Amino acid sequence: MKYTRNQLKGQVQTVLGPIAGDELGITLSHEHCLSDEISVFVEPKEATAKRIANEPLSIKNVGYIRYGRANLDDMQRLDDKEAIEELLMFKHAGGKTLIDATNADLGRDPLALKHISLATGLNIVMGCGYYVKGSMDLGSMEKRSEEDIAQEMVRDILDGVGATGIRAGVIGEIGCSWPLEEIEKKVLRAAGMAQKETGAPMHVHPGRDEDAPMEILQVLKEGGADLSHTAINHMDRTVFEAKNRYKLAESGCFLEYDEFGLESYYPEFLATVDLPNDAQRIAIIKDLIAHGYGRQILVSHDIDQKCRHMAYGGHGYAHILINAVPAMQRRAMTEEQINDLLIENPKRFFTFR
Repeated sequence: MKYTRNQLKGQVQTVLGPIAGDELGITLSHEHCLSDEISVFVEPKEATAKRIANEPLSIKNVGYIRYGRANLDDMQRLDDKEAIEELLMFKHAGGKTLIDATNADLGRDPLALKHISLATGLNIVMGCGYYVKGSMDLGSMEKRSEEDIAQEMVRDILDGVGATGIRAGVIGEIGCSWPLEEIEKKVLRAAGMAQKETGAPMHVHPGRDEDAPMEILQVLKEGGADLSHTAINHMDRTVFEAKNRYKLAESGCFLEYDEFGLESYYPEFLATVDLPNDAQRIAIIKDLIAHGYGRQILVSHDIDQKCRHMAYGGHGYAHILINAVPAMQRRAMTEEQINDLLIENPKRFFTFR
């Protein structure tokens, strides 16, 4: 059965079908249940680092790897049973919905997501689209038109992915590098076209530069995107100047702080910026609320590594509920403000327009 935009309007589309926004409850706005990042794995040249990069993740190496060192096993989360065990901890803490931003380049598995949703009782919303240039099949992508790429996303949303019949409920995460690559601009414009046709929300992964989000928004405008229905992901590691946060918010887009629980620095080979810790994230969010942007903020963990699973000593999917929310309360955030972050803002954002 093919859906129409009018049928989805006012609904949130999960892997089990459309539901009312009021059914979302506490929502993690950007996660990955399963993922495969082999396309962006860079094997180190040094002998000992190469050995660690290719050995299984374990208690012996997890501390080393957690600080950004390459490990192939850490970057391949392929076990649905492990995913179910980890996600049940979020459910037991009071969580109800999870947005899975895994796209076609990162190992998206519609049938597995449906199985995980049924096994956990969680609402799961699936993504569509493409990641950064380095993960794409360039031979194919460069030959395709923007309209062709856009229509693929439309089919994923209205018809379902391939023959699975399981439909995406968010465009993204759409991957961008810095500087922004021409092929990524093509995909951004296609995403804007698909959003215009379907009314779906959109997640965008920006390059690691203070100016990257504003450039992305300009390209999205060219594709007819609704910026008020678009979220700039990974604000934690991208925008550090308060004036730039305000400027982004003034565009109408959502600002997503989705690295909760990740409290380290990016190694020099990834970026020359430091990640804030959770206390600093909360301070930034409080400042945005004080400036009138509290209804444009989303929060999550963006778990895409095994080392962040509780099974490996990580913080897990329940971290925001069991650790960050009490910290917000101790820092004088009101229940209404916290409910906006966890319930009301996701409900408005992930509802089709």
